Amino acid sequence: WQCFRALCCKGPPPPQPEYNLVCIGLAGSGKTSLLSQLCSESPENIVSTTGFSIKAVPFQNAILNVKELGGIVTDNIRKYWSRYYQGSQGVIFVLDSASSEDDLETARNELHSALQHPQLCTLPFLILANHQDKPAARSIQEV
Repeated sequence: WQCFRALCCKGPPPPQPEYNLVCIGLAGSGKTSLLSQLCSESPENIVSTTGFSIKAVPFQNAILNVKELGGIVTDNIRKYWSRYYQGSQGVIFVLDSASSEDDLETARNELHSALQHPQLCTLPFLILANHQDKPAARSIQEV
């Protein structure tokens, strides 16, 4: 009976580990599109995030709880980003590689600010140079 029970009654699978990430970048950089694609959602009707949103991105052996912070064009929202950093275990920074030189400079400044923030400076960063398919896109070296 013990052998039969061990073979057919294993119980629920062990829980997957969960990791909390924060996703930041300027408006229009592609944060929402990236997360929608990772969650296998339809690319239609994507609306820029105002404030923040949280998505659970499933992977084979883990779940990424990604907190996307809106990148509204003005400083109004970005100055509050740091209030959402607590508990993060990694950072995804998305930039538009086809943006204007001014926007790219703003993105650089925001990235440097995030890299120096006490709650983020020791965390792994993924820097995604998005929109590489656009004609005006800069190479990784140029970014």
